[in-house]
Amino acid sequence: MTSSQNLTPRPEDGFWAVVPAAGSGKRMGADKPKQYLTLAGIPLIAQTLNNILSWPRLAGIVVAIAADDTEFQKLPQASNPKVHTVAGGKERADSVLAALDYLSGVAAPDTTVLVHDAARPLVKPADIEKLLAAAPTALLAQPASDTIKQATSAEGQARVKHTLPREEIWLAQTPQKAPLELLRKCLRRGMSKSPALITDEASALELAGYQPELVAACRSNFKVTHPADLILAEALLQYQSEQIQSGTET
Repeated sequence: MTSSQNLTPRPEDGFWAVVPAAGSGKRMGADKPKQYLTLAGIPLIAQTLNNILSWPRLAGIVVAIAADDTEFQKLPQASNPKVHTVAGGKERADSVLAALDYLSGVAAPDTTVLVHDAARPLVKPADIEKLLAAAPTALLAQPASDTIKQATSAEGQARVKHTLPREEIWLAQTPQKAPLELLRKCLRRGMSKSPALITDEASALELAGYQPELVAACRSNFKVTHPADLILAEALLQYQSEQIQSGTET
């Protein structure tokens, strides 16, 4: 399952990206894993990988795919010398750990790692630059713009318990950044002690006492989760393409 190309680390190498892509994406209600649904003519994960491959100072990408995945190697991106694969696991954290274990053999412990969702194809390169310039542990996130209600269940219905202070609420996105060995240790510790609390990489860092920096991201960096998200993502890709062609991209 593991692919190995040009793995000798060099001091001038930049950061690595990790893409967990072993899930099934059940909320899409499709007959195939979400990452292989078509977005603007090519699979969603291919759009995301094309985006990542455009990031400056990228040393490489490790994609964690399902052990029985037969689709990934059909993608043109799979033959890119910067793209490597490992067998992922049942949970997101298992897949990320598999990728980090692989990286630990080819990269220095303090190498910067950005973990990015396969279903976020529209992250802006400018936001990646902001994230790289942030604290050693950091993540892209969206400040809440709506009023946030905490719910409670009453007679089978969701009811408002109280309103949360919106200025304190951020919606976590990806990439999420940390040094390789630090993230690896925190994920392992968190998964052994409180696996239910590990919903992303930042949560593992938080459980270990770290406070990752929140870096505001463009609203286009949403996660394709439901069928309607594919329509929105395709419209945004078309808009971006028109901006590039007209020279008005922001």
